Amino acid sequence: MRRIIPPAGAPRKLALAQLTNSVGDGAYYVVSVLYFNRVVGLSPTAIGAALTLGWALGAVAGVPLGHLADRRGPRGVAVLMSLVTGAAVASFLFVRAYPAFLVAVCVYACAQCGLAAARQALLAALVEPARRTETRAHLQSTVNAGLALGAALGGVALQLDTTSAYLTALALDALSFVVSARLLHRLPAPEGAAHTERPVGERRLAVLRDRPYAVVSLLNTVMLLYMPLLSVALPLWIVRRTEAPEWTVSALLAVNTVSVVLFQVRIASRVTGLDSASRSVRHAGYVLLLACLVFACSSLATSAWAAGALLLTAAVIQVLGEMLLGSGSWEIGFGLAPADKQGQYQGFYGSGTAVARLIGPLLLTTLILSWGFTGWLVLGGLFLAAGTAMGPAVRRAHAGTAHRASLGTGAAVEGS
Repeated sequence: MRRIIPPAGAPRKLALAQLTNSVGDGAYYVVSVLYFNRVVGLSPTAIGAALTLGWALGAVAGVPLGHLADRRGPRGVAVLMSLVTGAAVASFLFVRAYPAFLVAVCVYACAQCGLAAARQALLAALVEPARRTETRAHLQSTVNAGLALGAALGGVALQLDTTSAYLTALALDALSFVVSARLLHRLPAPEGAAHTERPVGERRLAVLRDRPYAVVSLLNTVMLLYMPLLSVALPLWIVRRTEAPEWTVSALLAVNTVSVVLFQVRIASRVTGLDSASRSVRHAGYVLLLACLVFACSSLATSAWAAGALLLTAAVIQVLGEMLLGSGSWEIGFGLAPADKQGQYQGFYGSGTAVARLIGPLLLTTLILSWGFTGWLVLGGLFLAAGTAMGPAVRRAHAGTAHRASLGTGAAVEGS
């Protein structure tokens, strides 16, 4: 159980806060689109347009909101963003006009991105550098467990298929963010976390001028394309291009969730600095390439059992690559960020998730459904190229960080 439950203190309290709202998020992810379509009365195109705009704004908002966490303290900003997210979800219970829905979606996405940046900054402030990746792995395991539980509750709402069931699921998500805010507020305020004034001569939003860090973040965004692969492209591939039964989609998602809960912390324990983190991401590129090859071969199987076996094998390989990537990526994101600018740097680094979710569905469905086997090879090549390039990019960014630290213009390098 020590591999799953975080150590006592700040790590366990952070995990409990994320567990709380991830349960609500799991229910939200399952029912939200159908609720917006069947109850609110919006077309799938209108819903998609609103979500696209919302996450595009969220990707931009993460940096200034992270900067706010640096200046005012990550705990207070995390509490505020959690409450704003809960309020945005609660507004979905009442909005029926598209303009109001569009505003609510944009507020929701921006607050979610701001919350992610503030929570990362809070973790960096409360947990010593040597334990940050391990703690982040615990949080990831916790989030997956919460999402699975919430998805089960959302599945009940889908089965009932009534307005009250959908409203209950959304209300649960809104309430979960309020409870999470309360738990975050009970964490100790990091010492020296808040600065009301910027040091003389320091540029605002310095991360936007840190080109080596931007390159690292871009490579990480490419690797994060595995996210829409699981949620969008793979289900369509299974249904349209393989002989496997439709329930295989749920089985593969269950394999992914359980694997992360059980093994993410164990894999993350092998990452102890930037060198091992870069190596972990490089290995993730190889593993994800292999997963793409096996997924591609599933279309060649002539029976449901053969296709299902190939898909299951590919899913196991893929989740290994996902865990290797996460372990290395977290260490890199923390280790290359100045200690007094973790909020804005984590906001920038974390925007890769929003970007991957924004462009990934269209890119991957075009590659995989239109190009078939060749598309899988191209996607695997992208994973391999990004994973291989991460090492040199990290070394360059690390050298720049060390140089700034020696000049007294940046924080001490961590994780090396």
